[in-house]
Amino acid sequence: MDKQRQQQAYENYVKQKTPVHNLPANMAKAFVAGGVICTIGQVILSCCEKLGLDKDISGGWTSMILVLCSVLLTGFNIYPRIAKWGGAGTLVPITGFANSVAAPAIEYKKEGQVMGIGCKIFTIAGPVILYGTFTSWLLGLGYWLLKASRIL
Repeated sequence: MDKQRQQQAYENYVKQKTPVHNLPANMAKAFVAGGVICTIGQVILSCCEKLGLDKDISGGWTSMILVLCSVLLTGFNIYPRIAKWGGAGTLVPITGFANSVAAPAIEYKKEGQVMGIGCKIFTIAGPVILYGTFTSWLLGLGYWLLKASRIL
């Protein structure tokens, strides 16, 4: 009987601590946050093209400016608040990747250049790089095999 009471108390505790999510609201916030980031990127791209840069160079500058803004906002602890509100909408664009590299570097800088920043900088972004590269390699191999067998 005591074990049942403990189990019930634990279940009540878990219910109290588990956050309740509103899926439609979270999706709307992610859409807005991602849309704002992409709109800012489009404005930067259009400005670069109006300055006379070609499309490829403008795209490069747009990516660099978005990464710089993301790192600066992460350094001033603004991007994490935006990400908390916007969820996946802030994680998917290039700004989310820059944040995932900058945040551990800032957090672990007190442990030194090598053991802090050097060891921890890719704790979040590392798996993304690894599995992204591996998946690209697999898809490339599959494409090559299909081309070699004249299916494509």
